[in-house]
Amino acid sequence: MKVILKENLEDLGKIGDIVNVSDGFARNYLIPKGFAAEATSKSIQSLEHERKRILQKAEKEKQQAAALVEKLAGFTCVIARRVGEQDKLFGSVNNKDIEKALKEMGLEIDRKTIVMSEPIKTLGEFPVKIKLPAGLAAEINIQVVKEG
Repeated sequence: MKVILKENLEDLGKIGDIVNVSDGFARNYLIPKGFAAEATSKSIQSLEHERKRILQKAEKEKQQAAALVEKLAGFTCVIARRVGEQDKLFGSVNNKDIEKALKEMGLEIDRKTIVMSEPIKTLGEFPVKIKLPAGLAAEINIQVVKEG
């Protein structure tokens, strides 16, 4: 089935592209989630108008992401945790904890965009990458300190 992409999808293509995907993938995932629309002869004709609107949306999204990258440059998030012997944490700091700490600081960042190779299990400062829309990425520092 041919579909017109309404969102940038890493594995398929960019906004406005016409791609060929399996019927089930289109009907069960892409179309219901609003990531794509079926490419019929009528929809291909209206694609030009739609493409302008989609490209404007993508440009706006890119500008917002660029502003967020500037805001996050050199940003440090402090997370306090209980520690045991040898400054080892009880539990760990994962992307949910980072999302919660950033939300408390007034930044709405989805935990799925926070990229960590593994959870943080010791005190210290760690760089964490955040994937943003439009292919941009920002790096923040997470500082894990002793609670109390």
